[in-house]
Amino acid sequence: MLNLILFGPPGAGKGTQSELLMNHYNLTYISTGEALRKELKADTKLGLQAKKIIESGGLVDDEIIVQIIGNAIQAEKSSDGFLFDGFPRTYVQAYILDGLFTGLQTSLSKIIILEISDKECTKRLLQRASEQGRSDDNEAIIRKRLQEYHEKTLPLLEFYQDTDKLVKVNGLGTTEEVFNRINEHIIEEINSKPINIMVYGFPGSGKTTQAKKLARDFNLTYISTSELLKEETRKKTSLAEQISPYLEKGLLVPDEIVIRLIEKKLRESDGNNRGYVFKGYPRTLVQAYILDGIMKKKNCAINFVVNLQVPQLELVKRLDARSKTPDRMPYDDNAAKIVARLEEHAQRNDSIVNYYRNNKILVEVDGQGSETEVYGRIKDHVKRAIRNLR
Repeated sequence: MLNLILFGPPGAGKGTQSELLMNHYNLTYISTGEALRKELKADTKLGLQAKKIIESGGLVDDEIIVQIIGNAIQAEKSSDGFLFDGFPRTYVQAYILDGLFTGLQTSLSKIIILEISDKECTKRLLQRASEQGRSDDNEAIIRKRLQEYHEKTLPLLEFYQDTDKLVKVNGLGTTEEVFNRINEHIIEEINSKPINIMVYGFPGSGKTTQAKKLARDFNLTYISTSELLKEETRKKTSLAEQISPYLEKGLLVPDEIVIRLIEKKLRESDGNNRGYVFKGYPRTLVQAYILDGIMKKKNCAINFVVNLQVPQLELVKRLDARSKTPDRMPYDDNAAKIVARLEEHAQRNDSIVNYYRNNKILVEVDGQGSETEVYGRIKDHVKRAIRNLR
């Protein structure tokens, strides 16, 4: 998930930038004041407690605030993260927010500070007051609001000072210029998240092409079990004689052999990438469990599964066309072998697809069209999956 806090003095443009960020990244806006007003309007138990405090002239305490913010977060199920305004305001509330994120199994992504001088803030607020006829924005009130920001809000940033989450952004310029500066930091944050992807689909669906594109664009190590097996036979290793008969017939190579090759590839690439993209593995439900175990040993997991959808007749056409190229596979020789291969895949397909669908990490992607069109669809899904990583 992408979780942001946007700080800045009055007049810095937080409202405008918040709107752009919410629309661009599908974020839910969480404002202490707005959340409190909803509770008051709905006459909830918390709302009634807060109302009693407010009417007596007191300030709503953190015990109530944390529950109100928690309710606002829990109520939102469809967004890809949260954008906080007016919370946290104190050290205590900063710890509270950490606790709320822990409960959601996520964390704060970035604290963005819009930097702008008091002189420029005053100029903007006075101009806004003139244009909108707002008598509450006069110089005396503006000075007081700026003083409160410097004395009460900015000291809170010390809480985050020793983390890599705090970024300062020049708030001067056009709306688009400021947004682009903010967005550079967010893109950097998104691109730093490790991810492991599996590209799945019937033979001929385009898995190899699309998996290699993902590896290139997202700094992932491409792992194809068929290519690992071919490499063993090319090098005439001790395993080659065991592997060749299976490859020639298009049959599954025993898991004991494949596991060792995958683990070897993982060791060779360890620390040199952002994650992995698997193509052609798993091909059975047993192998899906095996892959989970292999990844667990590396303290990670498969985060996202792309299931390429291509009609059966189109698959036959593609595989027949491939049989006439240097990329042909042993089982592309004739129509009978092609159909048999597709039928074999179909027998195992539902159990694997349902396994990843039940884990809520599978996305169906239309595999028809040009390579570029298909990749564009996949890439959009992957970008969103990365933002949603907890």
